[in-house]
Amino acid sequence: MATATQPVTHHVGPDEKAVQVMAYTASSLFWGEVVVKDMIRVSTWLRTNAAPDRITIYNAKSLVTLSPNAVRPASYPEVNIPVPQILAFHIAPPGKDPIDYDPTEPNRQMLPVNALFSTFIVKGSLRLSTNADLKKYLEVTHEAYTALYDAEITNMLIPNFGPVVVPYVQVRQELTTFTLR
Repeated sequence: MATATQPVTHHVGPDEKAVQVMAYTASSLFWGEVVVKDMIRVSTWLRTNAAPDRITIYNAKSLVTLSPNAVRPASYPEVNIPVPQILAFHIAPPGKDPIDYDPTEPNRQMLPVNALFSTFIVKGSLRLSTNADLKKYLEVTHEAYTALYDAEITNMLIPNFGPVVVPYVQVRQELTTFTLR
């Protein structure tokens, strides 16, 4: 059931910015605008100490992603999602941040992987040591969110969804199944 709402005018302070994002949960996809301090790199936000307990998305839309018969998106003036429920998070295309690594750094590789969560599949690359493999990386890193680069996100149940192509996506490591491609 789609709901009609008026766009919310939210305050963006002089030291803040508004960024379009997409957040994936076990049952839904949410997209809209977050307001953060200028110094926050939104693409890596959930991997930092600056991550909030809840993400507030303004002028949000949501789509239930558990059925191949997904109806039109619902609209909400404001959605507050507990961060532990967010399975993946990224800036909405075409927005992007500069890359967060030095591409000339020695002894690093981009390992092609799939990340599976809920009904979504992310085809992307994991940046890790040339001495590590996927299994070792996952055994050693105990981070809440893992970064995938040059990602393509599709929904296995909704053929009309996507692909959403983004340079960077954060996936919740403990709730994601990783495969080699």
